[in-house]
Amino acid sequence: MQAFTLPDFYLPHPARINPHLERTRSHSAAWAEAMGMLSAPKPGGGVVWTESALARMDYALMCAYTHPDCGGDALDLITDWYVWVFFFDDHFLEQFKYTRDRRGAQAYLDRLERFMTAGDEQAPEVTNPAEAGLHDLWRRTVPSMSDGWRRRFTTVTHNLMVESLWELDNIELGRIANPIEYLQMRRRVGGAPWSAGLVEYAVGAEVPDAVAALRPMRLLSDTFSDAVHLRNDLFSYQREVEEEGENSNAVLVFEEFLGCTTQQAADLVNELLTSRLHQFENTALVEVPALMAEHRVPPHEQLGVAAYVKGLQDWQSGGHEWHAVSSRYMNEEAATGTSVLGGPSGFGTSASRMFSPAATGMRRRERQFGFTPFERVGHLPLPDFHMPFDVRTSPHLDAAREYSVGWARAMGMFGSIWDERKFAGFDFAHCAAMIDADATPDGLNLTSDWLAWGTYGDDYFPLVFGAARNVAAAKACNERLSLFMPVDGSGTPEPTNPIELGLQDLWRRTAGPMEPGARQEFRHAVEAMTESWVWEVFNQAQHRVPDPVDYVEMRRRTFGSDMTMSLNRLANWNSVPREIYDTRVIREMETAAQDYACFTNDLFSYQKEVEFEGEAHNMVVVVENFLEVDRLTARDVVAKLMTDRMRQFEHIVANDLPKLFEELDLDDSVRAILTRQAEGLKEWMSGILEWHRKVVRYGEAELRRDRAASPPEVRASGFGRPGGFGRTGFAVSGAGLPGSTVAAARTWTPPSAPVGAVPGGPVVTVPGVPVRGVSGGPVVTAPSAPVGAVPGGPVVTAPSEPVRGAPSARGLGTSAARVQVPKVSSR
Repeated sequence: MQAFTLPDFYLPHPARINPHLERTRSHSAAWAEAMGMLSAPKPGGGVVWTESALARMDYALMCAYTHPDCGGDALDLITDWYVWVFFFDDHFLEQFKYTRDRRGAQAYLDRLERFMTAGDEQAPEVTNPAEAGLHDLWRRTVPSMSDGWRRRFTTVTHNLMVESLWELDNIELGRIANPIEYLQMRRRVGGAPWSAGLVEYAVGAEVPDAVAALRPMRLLSDTFSDAVHLRNDLFSYQREVEEEGENSNAVLVFEEFLGCTTQQAADLVNELLTSRLHQFENTALVEVPALMAEHRVPPHEQLGVAAYVKGLQDWQSGGHEWHAVSSRYMNEEAATGTSVLGGPSGFGTSASRMFSPAATGMRRRERQFGFTPFERVGHLPLPDFHMPFDVRTSPHLDAAREYSVGWARAMGMFGSIWDERKFAGFDFAHCAAMIDADATPDGLNLTSDWLAWGTYGDDYFPLVFGAARNVAAAKACNERLSLFMPVDGSGTPEPTNPIELGLQDLWRRTAGPMEPGARQEFRHAVEAMTESWVWEVFNQAQHRVPDPVDYVEMRRRTFGSDMTMSLNRLANWNSVPREIYDTRVIREMETAAQDYACFTNDLFSYQKEVEFEGEAHNMVVVVENFLEVDRLTARDVVAKLMTDRMRQFEHIVANDLPKLFEELDLDDSVRAILTRQAEGLKEWMSGILEWHRKVVRYGEAELRRDRAASPPEVRASGFGRPGGFGRTGFAVSGAGLPGSTVAAARTWTPPSAPVGAVPGGPVVTVPGVPVRGVSGGPVVTAPSAPVGAVPGGPVVTAPSEPVRGAPSARGLGTSAARVQVPKVSSR
């Protein structure tokens, strides 16, 4: 009997099949036999795979579905890769997961990696079928691909193999991951990023190196991977959890986290799968064309990218069909043709379910693009916070407070909206004094200034560009910021606004003493933060609530925490090998701390952002929208995520970090540096929480006073004055307000034509602001017509009325899918 009824999947593309299926079936069976995969012994007797078991799993059928257009030779090779990866998974399970042999697993993986050779390197002698298969496949595949592809494919294959130890560790501990940890680790341990690399081989076109690392291309791979893994978790729950004792499955993760039934968890996983597919579509249809135009990608490479996108779509559709018929998975409902909707299902029928009235796709899309800004939500009662670490404060706090006001004034940050009184209330120096209590006076001043600058910039973008839905101007403004971070120490243009002037000063003071390599890495970290401001503007232009996974990952950037982590690393550029920071232990330790701090701000700033600023970029809003629950239930979910991430952080520091020291045989100096960085993260989290508790700006009375004190054009828009640490909210105007000290500053004079809609009142309008390299040069203005982000493509308009009004019923049980999420405790 199945563990749950399979949900109604969102399947926008029909599956097709490759005509070379039968020849590949014969080839793959013979290849597996030749590699020794059909005679590999289990520790307790028997073999890992038999010929009949391999035939029932039918990986040739999977590849024929997922790669319907490639030639016969290519299909043979790709199928051999999948036979190898599934054999590796099952062989590793038998040899090491069941036996809990972690030391043997590490040695096995270390040796297997040596078969991914580069250049003139020689592979070792083959000792088992997994090594034989990888050696043969590497020899047959790599010569026809570029060095860039080889490096990317080596990385994802490394991740797929090495991160298997994470699953083994969790089995040993009887530990089920929290949802955030699970999703980001599943992307590494699962095979889908690896599959995306094989799509490039199958379609005969590689992603250009010039854009492969940029966000839209990475997002295509990430959303593809998440959807593949979530679908697999739904089909494989019964085999993995009930039969094999696995605990790395999204359905189980949500069961444990939310305390819900297996069926409810399965429905919720399907909701997330649908959301990730929508994110894929939005990226492919909107962001990727803009990226091609922006980077002037040649036409033949654009065609290659289009073929790659189509290949990923084919994989999603074909992968679903294969799961529905493979003996490897739980698929009774999918395979027998008995649909819970009364319509056809099973082999070859996915397309017929596309427009089912109960399908999650259309309902999910309607909710995601139906956010109602400026809704009166009232004060959000705060939960109990799990904070095990004490707060310390720098003795230089008073001097830093006095200094920070002078610096902000010198940068031109005070004007008609952000004045000196409000800046004193923000008290960035107090936050800096708690997150870096041992800093020198100059170091504390620098930290305070980065907090002020990052908040100013993050708040400037949504008001000036977001309210106008002017994505093009936001991108141009952001591109100019890179000119103020020269890696080679060269000069910069004349700053034209406080953001540029502040960055120019901070870069000189921070990056100046760094080595060139460290300076380049730090520049990338700052650029990642400023690009996230454009991402928020882009969502505003689309009237879109972010996808939950994308929000969590981008929130770390908008908060500035990615940049903070990079500064911690770069302080010891020559002392700690760079690869250590890419280990699971360090990566999870850092992201757990980041998420705790980011969600702290989202809970404190909920009313300010939703009611006073019309913002959807808040984790409580994202959870409300995704789970279709009320704000208090969403609050509790966010608080539980914070608690689980904190407990994960504590576990890593107490257990995994010392184990990492021993496994890598790190010397005492490196151990001391990493230990100090872990201690610094403790103070970073406790200091941020304490700052939020003490700062005055989140109270409702303060918010309403700021609204009343705003200039008429801002007050009419519905935007509030006070800002959020690392969040939108200071409501900073255009490039230079009255009283600004910045050269070529412009006074904010609203144009005659409105460009964005605010429910119930006049709209926010902005002037043209300088966006190119010279002061006084051409400007990009907010037009009176709808604006869009894709050259030559459909425009994204800001509707005159909310897409979705206040729902008549919000809370548990109100969604069409009836995903009932019980209240969770943050304790």
